[in-house]
Amino acid sequence: MKNKSIIIGSDHAGFQLKNKIKSYLEELEFSVTDIGCYTEESVDYPVIAKELVQKIINNEFERGILICGTGIGMSICANRFKNIRAVVCSDTTSAKYSRLHNNSNVLCFGARIVGESLAKDICNIWINTEFEGNRHQKRLNLID
Repeated sequence: MKNKSIIIGSDHAGFQLKNKIKSYLEELEFSVTDIGCYTEESVDYPVIAKELVQKIINNEFERGILICGTGIGMSICANRFKNIRAVVCSDTTSAKYSRLHNNSNVLCFGARIVGESLAKDICNIWINTEFEGNRHQKRLNLID
């Protein structure tokens, strides 16, 4: 990822893993903006997802990470917005190809699905894989 600035958010289920991923990204010298949540008290994930994608849509950030229990709720909410390509990844291969072929700009995963070590591996591959463009851009244009 050329721009070493990223935004991250979670609901209460993803709170602990979000904090670990945030620290990991900071160790990789990323500037990480955390939009919450800030405790394990119950919150509504759509509020967090909407805030994060709005900042991407407004070009404040190139990419973001959303964490909830499964990653599914966050991705459904994020994908309701134009030009957002949110993916749920539970493995590194999906993370890689979501960037190479789909130019994903929001990574979602579930704290109840992936452990800390795998989540770090997924993030590492996702942030370090660039979009291939070419025939894949044509396909993205067909979506938009």
